[in-house]
Order: sequence, then C-alpha cells, then structure tokens
Amino acid sequence: MSRAGLMGVMGVTDQIPVIPAPATVERSSPEGFVRLDAAATVHAAPGTEGTARWLRGVLGTAFGLPLDPAGRAEDAVVRLALDASLAAEAYRLDIGPDAAVHLTGGGPAGVFWGAQTLRQLLGPEAFRSAPVTAGPTGLAEPAGLAYQRIEDAPRFGWRGMMLDVARHFMPKNDVLRYLDLLAAHKLNVFHFHLTDDQGWRIEIKRHPRLTEVGSWRPRSKWGHRASESWNDTPHGGFYTQDDIREIVAHAHARHITVVPEIDIPGHSQAAIAAYPELGNTDVVDTSALGVWDTWGINPNILAPSDRVLRFYEEVFEEVLALFPSQFVHIGGDEAPKDQWKRSPAAQARIEELGLADEDELQSWFVRHFDTWLTERGRRLIGWDEILEGGLAPGAAVSSWRGYQGGIAAAKAGHDVVMCPEQQVYLDHRQHDGPDEPMPIGYVRTLEDVYRFEPVPPELSADEARHVLGTQANVWTEVMENRARVDYQVFPRLAAFAEVAWSSLPAPAERDFSAFASRMTAHYARLDALGVDYRPPTGPRPEQRRPGVIGRPIEGSPPNV
Repeated sequence: MSRAGLMGVMGVTDQIPVIPAPATVERSSPEGFVRLDAAATVHAAPGTEGTARWLRGVLGTAFGLPLDPAGRAEDAVVRLALDASLAAEAYRLDIGPDAAVHLTGGGPAGVFWGAQTLRQLLGPEAFRSAPVTAGPTGLAEPAGLAYQRIEDAPRFGWRGMMLDVARHFMPKNDVLRYLDLLAAHKLNVFHFHLTDDQGWRIEIKRHPRLTEVGSWRPRSKWGHRASESWNDTPHGGFYTQDDIREIVAHAHARHITVVPEIDIPGHSQAAIAAYPELGNTDVVDTSALGVWDTWGINPNILAPSDRVLRFYEEVFEEVLALFPSQFVHIGGDEAPKDQWKRSPAAQARIEELGLADEDELQSWFVRHFDTWLTERGRRLIGWDEILEGGLAPGAAVSSWRGYQGGIAAAKAGHDVVMCPEQQVYLDHRQHDGPDEPMPIGYVRTLEDVYRFEPVPPELSADEARHVLGTQANVWTEVMENRARVDYQVFPRLAAFAEVAWSSLPAPAERDFSAFASRMTAHYARLDALGVDYRPPTGPRPEQRRPGVIGRPIEGSPPNV
C-alpha cells in the first residue's frame, strides 16, 4: 500500500459523503487503501469494548466478517482507543499507511460516533442485515477505506428527536429500530412522549388502570381533526417496565439518553379516564370521560389537589427507577384553565396559596415537581408554557412555539433546547404538492431544515451557552404506523442531524447543493436499512393518502 503524502484539508463542499459532515478531512493518495477481510481483527482498549461489540454486530452481519479480538493493538487492523485530550464526544479516525484503522475518541461516546463514520465509509452494504456480494473467499467485500484522517466533534451536546407514541403507539421493536437510526445520524437524545389525551403508554404498577384503561381508545380520527373520517379499529398498546428497561439499555449501548415525558397538568384525559378522581370532579363528570379519540387541545386538565400531586409522585417514582436520564420532561403545554376558573376547589387552592391567577396555579404545580425532582437528583424540563406564571430556577425549557420562549428562558438563566415548530416539527409537510399524505402545517423541505439555525442572534455569547442543543419533534396524530413516521422523518432527519452536529456557516451561506450530493450516497444507506423515506421526486403511490384532510398552512413560517 502506498505511503503517499496528504492532499490537504477538504472543505464541506467537497467532502467524503459522510452525514453529518465531519469537521476536517485530510485525504491521502487515492491508491492507498485499507480493506477489511476475514483475517481482520479488532483491538479494543479499556473503555471501548462496547463499540467493538457493536462493530462486530453490524459489520459481521453485513459482511460476514468475524472481526475477532486481537490481543495486541499492533496486531489489529481496527484499533480502538481513548485520548483524554479530546472532548468526550470527539473522535479522530486515522486510516493509514500501516494498513490499520485507528479510531480514537475522547470518551466511549466519541469512539462510537467515529465508528458510525467508519460504517458510512464502508459503503451502503454496511447497513444491510446480510451479505449481498461475495469475493473469492465467499465473504462479502467491504468498500476499500482510503488513507485519510478525520477529526470531528459535535457542536451541541443535546442532539435529539422527540417521538410521540401516545397518539399512535409504536411497538417496542420499532422503537429499538428508531434508536438505531438516531445513532446512525449521531443523535444522542431520544425524547419519549409517553402519555397524552389519546393514550398512556408506560406500565405503572401502583396504578394499573393507567394501561388497563388508558392505553386503548375505541377509534381514531383519520386525518386532521377537521376531517369527517374515522378509523374505527380500536387503537392502543403500552410498554411494560421490562420493555422500558430494554429500550433504555439499547439506547445506552448507543450513547443515547432516553428522556421520558409524562404530561401534566394538561394532555391528561387518558389518565383521567382511568382514574376519574384525577380530574376536576366539581365541574365535570369525569366518570363519563374515555380515552380521547380525536386531536387538538383537550379541555380536561388535572385537578390541583394534594391527591393528584401524590398520585403523580408515585408515577414519577416508578419512572425514575426506569430512566437514568438527568432530565425528566413534564410537558406543561396547552393546559386550558377554563375548568380551574369554574372549579370552587381550584379557586380555593389559588386563595390558599396566595396566587394571582390560574397561570400562577400551573406554575405552582410545575414548581412542586421541580422541587420533587431536584430532591432526587434530577432536573425538570418542560415545554415553553411552563415559563408562564414564573419558573423554578433549575428548570429547563423546550422552546416549541418559536424562538421567543427559548430566548426568554436563556436570558433568565434557564437552559434551553431549541425545537421551534415552524422549523423542525417533522409532522409538517415536505412539499406543497397535492400528493402529500395528510398535509399538516408549513412546507418544510430538506433544504429548509438544512438551513435551520438553533441559536437565535438575539442571544449574547453568555446567554447562548444556555442553549443545550436542539431536537426535531415528531407528533403522530396523522402517522398511523412506522412507514408513515419514516416518510415524515426521512430524509429531513439527516439534514437536522448535520445542523445539530456540524459547525456550519450561517444559514444563507450553507452549501445545500453539496449536502444534496452527499445525500445521494445516504439514500442508498437508507434503502439498505429499509427506511420508507420520501423520495426526492415525491411520494410513491403507497405513501399517498388521497382525500384525507390535513391542515396545510400557506406561505413561509414566521420567525417568532
């Protein structure tokens, strides 16, 4: 193999087809290659064993290669190591003239993200579940790895996707698959929206009716809530606590944090249907409520009583035992106060606490759980409505209604995750054509997502440090199964992942044509993974939903 000199550092516009784009790539002479074959071995230094197991699993599956462990690093073709001088999620990938692949990370996560880059360099066949080609030995032949050095690190520490499994349940194996897809794009937070008006999806042993009653609804609105169509098939499902443990362990092995969301005090009709005493029984016959079967903002809100507080403390006790995440999401959005305004019990609680109004009552509700979580070493995070009425000092905010909630939170010293609906809600439509299935919201194309900027210019450098990162949100009212989720999420999640990981120029200066060129190779990877993404030419016939009403919004989204 050649020991040719380096060709220099490549720019984003002419990089290797890796997504997200690495920070720097130095390429050697094109005749220098390392190839993995049946004799290739892997050496894992302490702290890198998990990535070695993962490589053997995915590359062994894709190419039929054993990738046996090597006793000494100098005897291995793939050599994994840690370097404390690098940031924890940073990595350096050296493919060099010593016929070896050197993958070094600042921590175990950095090594794992470098392994994701290595997998992409091996070609789309590296994403298959069985070998599809064979060389003279009868084994598959991975693509040759050109001599090069890649140095890379993420821009943000929070690079996430929120998946709503309350509106439409996603079976456990599909959730595990989505964790693999997040990992393939170097995303490291999975925000798990587990409860809502339309379904309760997590087993709580002390309160079994939450799943016995709250996890099933008799029918579902088909399309937007303005549609006159219904799907009359009962819909439901939930995750047992063992399922949750499996999901969390699967995520942990891929350096993904699972942030659970239990929605309070609004979006709670499924819980009230299971336990009517949780609602405002002095103004509503809560015993007549069922799990909600349509979409929108539900008027039924939890009662601000000690009994409700204790009930949800017991729920969160079991949630904390299942999820090691520092952050616990409590929702807090879209909580109509009409029932509290009419409820003598709620008004008495406002007077007892010396509060000004119902907004301050919700703030009291949120602060209670902020204190409760803090005492147990966790941090509360909620949608930006939790700012209304005042926010506890340690709480963090998911800014969804636009940038303004995040700007206000950061200026007040709160940590923020930027996820404005106008930019990164992936349930919004991807095109204005008539074939888009159940079109919702603004048109957000692949290019629009690529030009999303998580940090607003209104923030000073010190305030911007409160932006933990960003996430794309996937609400599933009009996504009835995995294929529909795939269609809405991909390929846009690839563009979002690059925004979250790579240090890109200002939005207007980003080279989308170069990104689109790299996407050509990435589509082949998604094909190998069986992802039902939206093709660049438009939806395939089976991806359309003709005649089903959506809620398209015309024009460009406001920058609010």
